Amino acid sequence: MATRTAIINVMSKTCYKASRTLLRDFGEVEQLQASRRGPKDFVKTANAASHRKISEELIHARPDYGLEFKGSKVIEGRDPKNRKWVVDSLNGTTNFLHGIPHWAISIGLEEDGDLVAGTIYDPTRDELFWAEKGVGSFLNDSRIRISERRDIGDCVIATGDQSETHPCDNFNQYVKHIYKSSGKVRNLGSTSLDLAYIAAGRLDGCLHSQTPPWELGAGIIIIREAGGYITDINGGIKMMEKEEILAANARIHHRLLGLIKAKSKNNAEENR
Repeated sequence: MATRTAIINVMSKTCYKASRTLLRDFGEVEQLQASRRGPKDFVKTANAASHRKISEELIHARPDYGLEFKGSKVIEGRDPKNRKWVVDSLNGTTNFLHGIPHWAISIGLEEDGDLVAGTIYDPTRDELFWAEKGVGSFLNDSRIRISERRDIGDCVIATGDQSETHPCDNFNQYVKHIYKSSGKVRNLGSTSLDLAYIAAGRLDGCLHSQTPPWELGAGIIIIREAGGYITDINGGIKMMEKEEILAANARIHHRLLGLIKAKSKNNAEENR
């Protein structure tokens, strides 16, 4: 059984406490699907309640840490190591809104700009994915590792928004190019759980763009500690700054990056 450190205990307990209200509200949302008005306003209220609960718990436990939340101004901390929480109180809002049980709470911890711990909690399945730098990645109390598949044709790759109006001009083309090679591309509706599932070997890779830091923070450290390879779409390390991510095991990551670069080169030649 894995031994959780004090910081992981703070993060996990915060997830559990915030999830109680979300689970209750999710049950109500499922009943509202047939309503003419729909559950949209109800979901906003649920998300706000989760936001407040997480803020209260984290500030109480570590009052000197900074705090970055989805949809809120960054709260600057007083910690000498510049530690800061990076939080998404409800990742997978559209799934939640439609009564689809695939959403999560994500809490990452930065220290001097480096991600050092993360938790992603799926309340509907009672699955807590967590990691701490140098300790490893875990699902509840069991160690997890990324998949070791070597053939991209056997892989399931997760991705995000593929709408015609996606702000990254080449993103949809990259996804289509990868689909031709793998044939198994999925949009599951929760970036945080995509990253957690890669760490646990349920998914083999992901490609996401226009993804803010609070959706990425916890997942980045969980994948790294599970043995995964994670970069921005160009192979660099500015995932949080560019709000994009490419993750897989080292071999599949190299293959995915090669497909993206090849497509980018073709696009450049066609535009000459």
